[in-house]
Amino acid sequence: MTVHWLLTGVALLLALGAFVRTRRQNKRLERLTESYWELRYEHSQLRAQLGRLETPAAGDAAGQPETPMRPVGGGAYIPLSSLKR
Repeated sequence: MTVHWLLTGVALLLALGAFVRTRRQNKRLERLTESYWELRYEHSQLRAQLGRLETPAAGDAAGQPETPMRPVGGGAYIPLSSLKR
C-alpha cells in the first residue's frame, strides 16, 4: 500500500512540474508572438520610409523614365508556427 501512495505522490509532483513548465512556455510564446508582430510592423514602416527616400522626383537628369524598384529580399513570409527550436 505504501508503494501506491509513493507512486501517486511522484505522479502528482511530475504533473505539477509539467503544469508549471507549460505555463512558462505559454508566456514565452506570447512574448515571442508579440515581438514578431512588432518587428513586422516596424519593418513595413521602415520599408515605406525607404521607398519614399529612394523614389526619384520625375526621372533622372538624363531624362529617362523612372523604373519601379524591386523589394529587397523578395518579401518571403515565414509563418511563426514553422519555426522550430
